[in-house]
Amino acid sequence: MRSLDFSRNALTSCVAAAMLAGCGGSQPPIGAPGAMPQTSTTATHADPGSSWMLPEAKSEDLLYISNVYTVTVYSYPQGKLVGTLKHFYLPGGECSDRSGHIFIVDGGLIYEYAHGGKKPIDTLSTSPLGGQGCASDPTTGNLAVALDYGDSYGYLAVYSQAKGTPILYSNGKMLFNFCGYDDSGNLYADGIFEGVGLGFVELSKGGSSLVNLTLDQSLEAAGAVQWDGKYLAIGDDEANKIYRFTVSGSSGTLEDTVTLGGAQQVMGWWIQGKKVIGPGDGPSTVWYWDYPAGGNSIKAITKGVFHPFGATLSVAKK
Repeated sequence: MRSLDFSRNALTSCVAAAMLAGCGGSQPPIGAPGAMPQTSTTATHADPGSSWMLPEAKSEDLLYISNVYTVTVYSYPQGKLVGTLKHFYLPGGECSDRSGHIFIVDGGLIYEYAHGGKKPIDTLSTSPLGGQGCASDPTTGNLAVALDYGDSYGYLAVYSQAKGTPILYSNGKMLFNFCGYDDSGNLYADGIFEGVGLGFVELSKGGSSLVNLTLDQSLEAAGAVQWDGKYLAIGDDEANKIYRFTVSGSSGTLEDTVTLGGAQQVMGWWIQGKKVIGPGDGPSTVWYWDYPAGGNSIKAITKGVFHPFGATLSVAKK
């Protein structure tokens, strides 16, 4: 499994049974960093001038895949390599908003790109914390990022309109991995409590604190989180499965299981309509599956792919 040195990706196998009681507030614990730095931080390790993009990319739906040091861009669903964004530190989670802008979490920075663009249009800082997964709220344009500080503590950071200084939400010593919004603006995230087990939380729309969720399905690892239009989809990159839950109160009930056949260690997948796109190792490949049918993959991309981690899709304006 690919390990991000700024975040916790290799997770201890455990069971998502009864989660810790209570919920964390939005204030950092004693000894944690204070307010996050302002936006538009100068990127010291990016060289966007060496990136490239074919002219036709702006008129196509685009699939963005984060690899070691690069983000490769493909026409969707064709899978043709149409661009490469270069010289990141170690790009991880990705997400896109309702305008087609792409957000790429890269260590202590988050880069925002326009659809088909070669250079960042904005940069947010998460320093001194490292980021992993991200999600855009379809109702507000807010950006959520899963953060952690080594093995010590973590936060969900929510940037209003994807700008400025975020509000930080903590859940004790939970280290956050991935997050996702539903179509009503409720935010969900997963992660791990060191030495205890997996954690799953919800920040309801307009809420001020995280609520622990108990799932009736055990997971080996906390993977990607996304609303699929009907259910909350939570991935398990050890089992190569996506579990679909309904959430009521503080409980998640399993409704369906999607098996990602033929792949290994599929991590930051992305659901797009009736397809799910999953980057993974063993070998370095990006796969397509029918969703929610799952089963054997229907397409594979290997060109430009090297230890991929995250995926997102940006739809061209028609």
